[in-house]
Amino acid sequence: MTLQLPQPISAYYQADQGDAVSVSECFAEDAIVMDEGNTYSGRNAIRDWKAESSRKYKYAVEPFLIAATGGKTIVTAHLVGDFPGSPVDLRYFFGLKGDKIASLEIKL
Repeated sequence: MTLQLPQPISAYYQADQGDAVSVSECFAEDAIVMDEGNTYSGRNAIRDWKAESSRKYKYAVEPFLIAATGGKTIVTAHLVGDFPGSPVDLRYFFGLKGDKIASLEIKL
């Protein structure tokens, strides 16, 4: 089954297979990402977050479920890689603003 993801979210998952700059360009200038207890504000911080996580771990991500609640689009994805606890299913809570991601919170 192929998920029909909103364009900004689809672009995020495609960019996640590339480089940190491509990932950061999926976000609004003032976007916020919350991951592993840390908050990253703005494109530069988001780029640095993604660059660091890509240096530390190699992984593959496959979204398999989408839902919407409270103004957020929630994507559940299966991650397999060389990180502690692999494999794992994570929930990505996306807030969208136009054709960009305004917020992203990643949770177990």
